[in-house]
Amino acid sequence: MKKYVFAAALAVAAGSPAFAQEEAASPISVSGSVALVTDYRFRGVSQTDEAMAIQGGLTVSHESGFYVGTWGSNLAGWGTFGGSSMELDLYAGYKLPVGAATLDIGATWYMYPSGADKTDFVEPYVKISSTLGPVSGTLGVAYAPPQEALGNWSNTPQSAAGDKEDNLYIFTDLAAAIPQTPLTLKGHLGYSDGNPGLGPNGTSVAPTGQYWDWMLGADLAVGPVTLGVAYVDTSITEADRTYILPNFSNTRDGSNIGGSTVVFSVTAAF
Repeated sequence: MKKYVFAAALAVAAGSPAFAQEEAASPISVSGSVALVTDYRFRGVSQTDEAMAIQGGLTVSHESGFYVGTWGSNLAGWGTFGGSSMELDLYAGYKLPVGAATLDIGATWYMYPSGADKTDFVEPYVKISSTLGPVSGTLGVAYAPPQEALGNWSNTPQSAAGDKEDNLYIFTDLAAAIPQTPLTLKGHLGYSDGNPGLGPNGTSVAPTGQYWDWMLGADLAVGPVTLGVAYVDTSITEADRTYILPNFSNTRDGSNIGGSTVVFSVTAAF
């Protein structure tokens, strides 16, 4: 009798992997990251007074292509966000394959918890991405319709409390993994066209109205951790920023917070 029991147990054990393989994969996936950066640069402009920031995000995706997520960072300098001096972004979108590429349509809600009034704004976006061997690229357009947070409330002839402006951002990203190494080279180029003055919180998504931003860098993967270095700069010159001073400056030395810098980062993904 015992040999039959033993044989049955072996049969069950042998069959277990087959049962496990037949289990359906979850239609929902969760991913996230936590990062420490030497400067939080948003479209080339420092949001942390050229000082360090701790950042983190979480995305929940469905196999259909829909996703929702959130991302946050501390802030300093550059206007009066007030409250917790924090940026908290909420985003949602849909990804679908288009030939060899992926189309991503969504929107981001930029929030500043407990901060100054009229600081939040929504920005829809469209991105298309593709990969060829070790090289991946993205081309995107983000357009924020007229909103008070983007308005011109400052010191230009067109400024007025309650003004609403829109903002256009066109960008491209490129990344190339070096075969048989943990190193990835990356680049970014962006163009902003928006409010030429300052909004109700003393900031602008497009300082000086129109400008370019760019980045060249590299990432080194060490297990689940990525070490990054990037050279970041903008086309905003000392003369360009004169009329929005003293807001658009480092609070310690008055330097250009849209000037060139090297940003180091440590990111852990999960």
